[in-house]
Amino acid sequence: MADHQRIYPMEATEAPPPSPPTAPLMLPGSSRSEKSVPVMAQQHPALIQHARPVIHPPKPKRGCFCKCICWTLVLLIILLIMLGATAGIIYLVFKPKLPNYSVNSLRISDLRLNFDMTLYAKFDVKITANNPNKKIGIYYEKGGGLSVWYSNTQLCEGSLPEFYQGHRNKTVLDVSLTGQVQAGSTLMAALQEQQQTGRVPLELKVHAPVAIKLGRLKLRKVRVLGECMLTADSLSANNPISIKASDCKFRVKL
Repeated sequence: MADHQRIYPMEATEAPPPSPPTAPLMLPGSSRSEKSVPVMAQQHPALIQHARPVIHPPKPKRGCFCKCICWTLVLLIILLIMLGATAGIIYLVFKPKLPNYSVNSLRISDLRLNFDMTLYAKFDVKITANNPNKKIGIYYEKGGGLSVWYSNTQLCEGSLPEFYQGHRNKTVLDVSLTGQVQAGSTLMAALQEQQQTGRVPLELKVHAPVAIKLGRLKLRKVRVLGECMLTADSLSANNPISIKASDCKFRVKL
């Protein structure tokens, strides 16, 4: 009889233990940060899909402002140096000098008291305007004048003509001056008393707006102011008056 096949029960086998969780992929030479993110991955944003860019705050731009101030000061200093050098060159080349004036003669055409006790005066003055410059011409502009004063009181005044004066030129000017003064009786008494001494102090003031010509260039207008202290022997009308002393000073006003 054939042997009966025996069926042996299979022994239960135990399931293999679960494998430990795998660590995240790390590149060689990398280390783990506090948030379990590899440092190498932090250095390479492309390894993390949703990495946020790092935004640095803007730096203050104080350097640009300081540079602008420095450049402005440098340009101003250079401009001042250039202006000073130009003025120095002009002075050395042209050697400018002030025009001067001298009183040739003084004549009193009329000096009297009016019925309203005002003093009327009419003087005729002949002066010489001298331009001592070799390379500078002078334009006498409109608005110039002469005036005669006694004891801080203006007796009369007149206008200077407009003309051009060339290099090293002397021009004789005849100027008629007229004026009327209040409180004439007091002033006339003082003049007559001074006349008895033979020395009457008068002051001639010059106001001349002029423009300087350098070559073909006409510069801006300036004012020449002059004061001449005169001493006359008398104030007799229609008689020649002798000027015993004369002292003139001049200056320029921009």
